[in-house]
Amino acid sequence: MLENISVFHSSIRIPGSKIIYFDPYKIDEEYNDADLIFITHEHYDHYSKEDIKKVFKDDSTIVAPISMQNKIEFKNVYFVEPNKEYNLKDISFSTVRAYNVNKKFHPKENDWLGYIVNIEGTSYYVAGDTDINEDNSIVKCDIAFLPCGGTYTMDYKEAAKLANTIKPKIAIPTHYGVVAGSKEDGSKFVELLDAEIEGIIKIK
Repeated sequence: MLENISVFHSSIRIPGSKIIYFDPYKIDEEYNDADLIFITHEHYDHYSKEDIKKVFKDDSTIVAPISMQNKIEFKNVYFVEPNKEYNLKDISFSTVRAYNVNKKFHPKENDWLGYIVNIEGTSYYVAGDTDINEDNSIVKCDIAFLPCGGTYTMDYKEAAKLANTIKPKIAIPTHYGVVAGSKEDGSKFVELLDAEIEGIIKIK
C-alpha cells in the first residue's frame, strides 16, 4: 500500500477502501475522490481552499480543529478537539496536539492537530506542523509522517529524534524543500533513524 501513498510538502494521499487526504496542497488536477480530508491547521499550505475543491466530492467529509470553526467554507465539516478518539465513515482516528515549543508559528493554545488514523489494520500518524513536545513524544503508530524542514517545524535532526523516540515501523519525512528546508533534508532525516525504523522518502 505504501507505494500508492503520495506526498508533496505536507499534502498526503492514502488510497484504500476509503480515499483519505491530509492538508491537500498543490493538487495537480481535479480528482474529486476524497472520502475524508483531514486538515491540521489554518496556514495556507495546509488549508488551501483551491486544492480542497480539487479533491472534494458531494459526500466528502472534512475533519478540522475546532479552532477553525469560523474559517472553513465547505459543507460536511466535522470539528474535533485534541486528545480525543473519533470514528467517521468506518475510519477510527485520534487527535494529537501539534505545536511549537521554541517558536511562535504554531502556539499550543491554538489546539492545532496531528492525527493518528487507523486504516485497514495500520495506524498512520500525520504530525502536522510541530516540534517535539510532550504530546507527540508518546504517540504509538506503525507509520509516521514527520515534518523535518525546520524554521516553522522540527528540523531533520529533531524529527529523527522524535521518530527514534516513538519508534514507528516506518518514518516518512514531510514539510521540506518547498516552504522550508532543503531537498536534502529528507535523506538526512532517514540517515539518522535507528536501524529498526525504515525510512522512506516519498517527496521526489
